[in-house]
Amino acid sequence: MGNAHSPAADPRFVSATRAFTQKELEDLKSLFVSLAAQSQSNGRHISPSVFKEYIGVRGPLADRMFELVTRKRGDHTLTFEDLVIAKGTYEKGTNEEIEEFIYQLSDVNGDGTLGSKNLENGGNQNSLGKRNKKGDNEEEWELAEQGETAGEMLTQRIEKHKRRISLRGWRNRMSDLEAVLTAIIERIFSHRSAEPGSASLQETVHIFLDTAKFSNVREGCTGNFMSFEEFRRWCNLLPSVRKFLGSLLMPSDSGGGNFHTILLGMWIRNDEGPTVLIIKDKEGYIYGGYASQRWQRHADFYGDMKSFLFQLYPQAAIFRPTGANSNLQWCAVNFSSESIPNGIGFGGRINHFGMFLSANFDQGHTFSCTTFGSPCMSKANQIYPEVIECWGVVPKGPQQERQNGVKGTVLERFKEDRNMLNMVGLANSSQ
Repeated sequence: MGNAHSPAADPRFVSATRAFTQKELEDLKSLFVSLAAQSQSNGRHISPSVFKEYIGVRGPLADRMFELVTRKRGDHTLTFEDLVIAKGTYEKGTNEEIEEFIYQLSDVNGDGTLGSKNLENGGNQNSLGKRNKKGDNEEEWELAEQGETAGEMLTQRIEKHKRRISLRGWRNRMSDLEAVLTAIIERIFSHRSAEPGSASLQETVHIFLDTAKFSNVREGCTGNFMSFEEFRRWCNLLPSVRKFLGSLLMPSDSGGGNFHTILLGMWIRNDEGPTVLIIKDKEGYIYGGYASQRWQRHADFYGDMKSFLFQLYPQAAIFRPTGANSNLQWCAVNFSSESIPNGIGFGGRINHFGMFLSANFDQGHTFSCTTFGSPCMSKANQIYPEVIECWGVVPKGPQQERQNGVKGTVLERFKEDRNMLNMVGLANSSQ
């Protein structure tokens, strides 16, 4: 006779739907229908390639995300139920559930560990593309045999080839966190060269890894591993990493264009103290500001007289408050009024700051200002950042601060000045 009833719904799906409003579920359905259409699956599922395009990430991190969202079925199909369950956890779950998901996501190799060492197996050689069977050295001779015997041209081609092979080889041996950081860097700087220099990319990744702690030991495995608690502490040190991983499935369905606004919001919510903001613009000028108070959403200036602006290149200088006004820090996000520009800044006045960075992080400006007695710090007033860094400053204990206030030279007592000079190698010039 048969069973007239439809199969019981997945309890995880039923539970996840309760986290969304009816309008949100309708929006999710519309998103699924759109992505399924792009997948040419007759509306049944989303393909891996379309999903990766949607989240805007490639490589091992994208593969791992698809694996987790499809609940490790391995059938290369992402259903509407998968999407609702994943977004229910990723967007509507508790903070601990979200962090657990991000921790699993960072385990791109899927072996249950976050290692501190590169993989020893060297990866699948086939993924490097077709290699010359003669080997690297003989391939160089082959180039010469083809008639390109001019020394300079041959040298350039060989060095470019070696850099490409070196970068690809490193990518194949990446540990979990190296793969995650590489994906983040390439996503944020996607407008840059598609094949960045291997040295530059590796150095950047290792700078972030140097802040991580790996203390777990697993029997039969070489190297140490990062525990869940160590991962959480690492994310607290680098909140932009956690925010990036936590935004991949967020409703930035236009292609992720609002990531930088999300990042600015993260600064406001997570920063607990002073920060140093450093900008290198496309003209090659390097400058920034020290914010003595945490970044908080305001519709007006705030801050105290400990803040300052500085320039590192083409010359080193520090510009402290003059007392002319109290327009020290500016932090506005998600304001709709044209009289309240969204972004962060120092000094000057609205739309004429000593230094200002838009909420999209793609442009800003710098003018001479009486707040800090600072000049325009770039070649022109309008600036287009190439590199942006924001570093948290951990204050010393009050007892140690009092001792430092009475002893030592002027540069030893004024630590901010000394640190700025250290950056350009001038700290010892007065000793």
